[in-house]
Amino acid sequence: MSEFANQVVLITGAKGGLGSHVTEAFLAAGASVVGTSRKIEDGDFANPRFAGMAADLTSAEAARQLTTGVIQRFHKIDVLVHVMGGFAGGQSIAETSDETWDRMMSMNVHSAFYILRAVIPHMRQAGRGRIIAIGSRNAVEPAANLSAYNVSKAALVSLMRTAAIENKDLGIAANVILPATMDTAANRAAMPGANTAEWVQPKQVADTVIFLASASGEQISGAAIPIYGPQL
Repeated sequence: MSEFANQVVLITGAKGGLGSHVTEAFLAAGASVVGTSRKIEDGDFANPRFAGMAADLTSAEAARQLTTGVIQRFHKIDVLVHVMGGFAGGQSIAETSDETWDRMMSMNVHSAFYILRAVIPHMRQAGRGRIIAIGSRNAVEPAANLSAYNVSKAALVSLMRTAAIENKDLGIAANVILPATMDTAANRAAMPGANTAEWVQPKQVADTVIFLASASGEQISGAAIPIYGPQL
C-alpha cells in the first residue's frame, strides 16, 4: 500500500499547467486529493479520490471557508501544496502600475498567507503535516521589468521559511520549489518563439513535490529548491 493511501492532500491551482500534473501525481500515489481553483468540480479529474472545491484564495474568508469545508468532509489535511500564482510584468519599476503591483501581491503572497493561516492550526492540532509552495527562480534571481512578480515570489520564500521555523517543534515541514520557465501551454502561448527544449518539465516539478511530501523528504524543511534544468 502506498504511504499516501490514507492521506488527504489539498492542492491550490489544481487545474493549471503545473497543478494538473501535481494533482495527477498524488492521485497516482494513492492520496485523496482536494483540488481548488476559482472554477473546479469533481469531474475535472476522472478519479473517485478527487474532490473539487471552488475558491478564490485572494480572499481571506474564502481560504477559511475552503479549509473548514475540507476538514468537515475529510477530517484532516496531511499535505498542502500551494501551486496557485500569477504572472505580470513588462514594465520598469517606474512604469509599473498600482494594479499590476497589487495583483501580483494578491495572487502570489496574500493567497499563500491566507491558506497557510487557515490550514496550519489544523496541522498543528494533528501534530503533523507538509506544506509545499511553488515559487519561481525570479525569487532569488530577479529579472528586469518584473519588479512586482520578483518581489511577490521573494516574499513567498520568506513566508515559507517562516512557516518552517514556527512549526518545526511538531515536525511540520514547509518548503518552496523555485522552477525556471516551465513547459506549459500558457508559457508556450506567451512565448511562441522561445526554445522550449530548455524549459523545465512540469512532471519533474510534480515529482519533487511528491518527494517532499513523502517519508524520504521528512527532514527537509525551510528549503528553497531550484529546478532550473538546462537553463542554468
